[in-house]
Amino acid sequence: MPKIPIAYVELPSNNVAADKQFYGSLFDWSFQDYGPDYASFSDSGLDGGLNGSNEGRSRAPLLVLDTDNLEAMLARVVAAGGAITLPIFSFPGGRRFHFTDPSGNELAVMQRE
Repeated sequence: MPKIPIAYVELPSNNVAADKQFYGSLFDWSFQDYGPDYASFSDSGLDGGLNGSNEGRSRAPLLVLDTDNLEAMLARVVAAGGAITLPIFSFPGGRRFHFTDPSGNELAVMQRE
């Protein structure tokens, strides 16, 4: 069974433009916009994004794991006792789902296009 790496971290945002200004000026991160409610960031050590959309936005920072078989990973999460909080959905660049672990931490798994 292959190891599944943490590939991305997503921060919930109430104001993507203000958060881009904050993190850009504070840490010199670079951003790419995907509409008014989402911006990815890089030059931070671990790529990530600012999610201002109501769809798919978590309440806390979200670790996103990478897989090459999303359906198989969803089945593994369920078999291990994880609770699916968002079923598979598409986003620019791929598809993903969200789940919680036994302690209630929310994570996501994505498959890139």
